[in-house]
Amino acid sequence: MKFMAAFPDKFFDLAIVDPPYGIGASDVKFINGTSKTDKPYYRLNCWDKQRPTEQYFCELKRVSKNQIVWGGNYFADILGQFRCYIFWDKTIHSNSYADGEMAWTSFDKVARYYRKNIAQVNSEGRIHPTQKPATLYQFCLKEFGEQGQKILDTHLGSQSSRIAAWKMGFDFWGCEIDEQYFNEGCKRFETETMQTSLWVG
Repeated sequence: MKFMAAFPDKFFDLAIVDPPYGIGASDVKFINGTSKTDKPYYRLNCWDKQRPTEQYFCELKRVSKNQIVWGGNYFADILGQFRCYIFWDKTIHSNSYADGEMAWTSFDKVARYYRKNIAQVNSEGRIHPTQKPATLYQFCLKEFGEQGQKILDTHLGSQSSRIAAWKMGFDFWGCEIDEQYFNEGCKRFETETMQTSLWVG
């Protein structure tokens, strides 16, 4: 909220955010759907005890022209109904994970569908329990963004959004309240951009 307060109305063209859903995911140690083996990216810091307030969403809409909100089905009472949703099919079904995730958008467009195995998250280097693949954010930017736009992420987490925006040449802004996740995310971003740079002629 302090970060957004520093910007004028509609400063960002598009906000793509994945805020806490308020379902206690910070306490659950799901690995491959069912196992509860300890993993380093799980820390009992209560980050998913509560969902954002209505004030947060009002401020998000104030500073951005359009929004994509992952977990939109958890915030329907605040965000309201809109025409365009995004559904991410995780392709691994019938276990303790949801078969997919939904994002609410502010766009007056048809719904969109993205299919990618959730195992890709682990192949990218998992540092956060609810980490989404960078390719999912690339899909969102391709479908809903335009080159040169300012992109906002208020819950940076593993920095998948930042990686996607960097690869696609967007002007990216983000913040993260958890210092450890922020530092680990920055290391992941640096590793990703360094590897990519090695292949640029």
